[in-house]
Amino acid sequence: MKIQKLMRICHAIATLTGVLVSSHGCLVSSSSAQQPNVLVILADDLGYSDLGCYGGEIPTPNIDALAAGGARLTQFYTSARCCPSRASLMTGLYPTQAGIGDFVSSKPNKKRGPGYLGRLSDHCVTLAEVLKPAGYGCYYVGKWHMHTTTGPIARGFDEFYGYTKDHSHDQYDAGYYIRLPEGRQKEIDPSAEDFYATDVFNEYCLEFIKKGQATKKPWFVFLGHSSPHFPIQAPAERVDRHEAVYARGWDVLREERFNRMQALGLTDGKQWTLTPRSLVPVDQDDIANGYSGKPNPAWSSLSDDRQHDLARRMAVFAAMVEGVDHGVGQIVQHLKATNSLENTLILFLSDNGGCYEWGPFGFDGRSRTGQNDLRTGEALREIGGRGTHQAYGSGWANLSNTPFRLYKHFTHEGGICSPLIAHWPKGIQPQKEWVRAPAHMMDIMPTLIEASSAHYPKNNSGGDVLPLEGTSLFPAFRGHDIPERTIGFDHQGAHALRQGDWKIIWSKRMPEVISWELYNLANDRCEMVNLADKHPSRVQRMASDWEEWASRVDVHWTEPASQK
Repeated sequence: MKIQKLMRICHAIATLTGVLVSSHGCLVSSSSAQQPNVLVILADDLGYSDLGCYGGEIPTPNIDALAAGGARLTQFYTSARCCPSRASLMTGLYPTQAGIGDFVSSKPNKKRGPGYLGRLSDHCVTLAEVLKPAGYGCYYVGKWHMHTTTGPIARGFDEFYGYTKDHSHDQYDAGYYIRLPEGRQKEIDPSAEDFYATDVFNEYCLEFIKKGQATKKPWFVFLGHSSPHFPIQAPAERVDRHEAVYARGWDVLREERFNRMQALGLTDGKQWTLTPRSLVPVDQDDIANGYSGKPNPAWSSLSDDRQHDLARRMAVFAAMVEGVDHGVGQIVQHLKATNSLENTLILFLSDNGGCYEWGPFGFDGRSRTGQNDLRTGEALREIGGRGTHQAYGSGWANLSNTPFRLYKHFTHEGGICSPLIAHWPKGIQPQKEWVRAPAHMMDIMPTLIEASSAHYPKNNSGGDVLPLEGTSLFPAFRGHDIPERTIGFDHQGAHALRQGDWKIIWSKRMPEVISWELYNLANDRCEMVNLADKHPSRVQRMASDWEEWASRVDVHWTEPASQK
């Protein structure tokens, strides 16, 4: 009775204020005038601890300020790789349910079923397709990577600038980036000499925000950066200031990051451990730089020339991240100047962990076959320049994912755990404590639905729409628990299942015999102690649950994991 009386009081207040109270206890609007603007910023291949507010040494003051004024999650999960994660984020479903189970493709293998269409399915809806009927203007900037035939305009966005083909591209190639719908003129069109994609994406984000503001309607902008994904590229003068930091090497910097994480309260006690240097996945020797199935080398074991080459690569990566942060600063400054920041929900996250491709020395050239040109002297400043196609390698990816094991492509924490920052002054009070509830990319859709008072449809022009898999994160943003649930993972033979504090992992491309691993993340967040031999019945039960989950969401790999 007390609860019913409280709800009657809340609804009485709502009639006066135009605000309703949801079942989760968060404020949602009853009119478009109260709906928040929404800005989702997705970094590409940013590791768990690259941001300053997560312990990194890269200067990210503007993102750090958002974190200080909002909520920061410690257990936010992705789908291990760029396009599956994007499909999950965009639809509120698992990647296979959205049609992109492993990668985009123009020639999908039909035998693998509807989970591997290589494009967005007709039986899902995007964030734009849900928010537009709720009155939002919808805009997209940057990397799409969910197939051109299911491009941003076809799937609900009003305006687009960026690229719809491939996973990455040269940051200096002005002609590659397009404006949609067809026939739109580019409002921002720097000369070829001045063009740098990260900067232009930031500028277009501002341009689209201004377009949204001009309509007097709520707006939704998705800023999908391609930074700091390879090819790692940044203007040399931006890179120079970072080089001395990384000349100190990944071993020293991993320890320093972990110490900062402890000081920030992110690592809460003995259950967090700085893992040893991660293994380089098994691959042909030239691709793995001679370290196939071996740990990344100690920094001190490398020659001076190799250290200088690698330090420059990581300095380029840091400059890319700094460029993303600079854009956040520009955007926040504009929102403040237009009195829009208070009622703008900003989410900042990454699509997967740091990318190891392919070994500790990275690669050079578009073929990515392991060719590695060691640069010395003045040639070092060519790294990250116009026309280059380089990666920073597994040693630095291991730093990016501090303190976790492994990388993008894998389902250990280093591959699937991302920072998530939520900032909305009108809707989220600053949380001094870290939010430790497990969450997933698929939770973004229901979170935005709750914030916007939008409705998730049961059908669309393609027929029935699959029910949402995610859950709203607003309770977590306020420091409350989310009901315990099972979260499944699969990416090209790497599997995992999270149930409460327990997680099983089936890895791949490791030198030892692969079987299910079992970890209790409440006691061992960094997956150092495999408990599979101590709890065989739990492993068997969770493996069976993974099979059931995989069947339900159309995951089909070469053979069932329990039979491998």
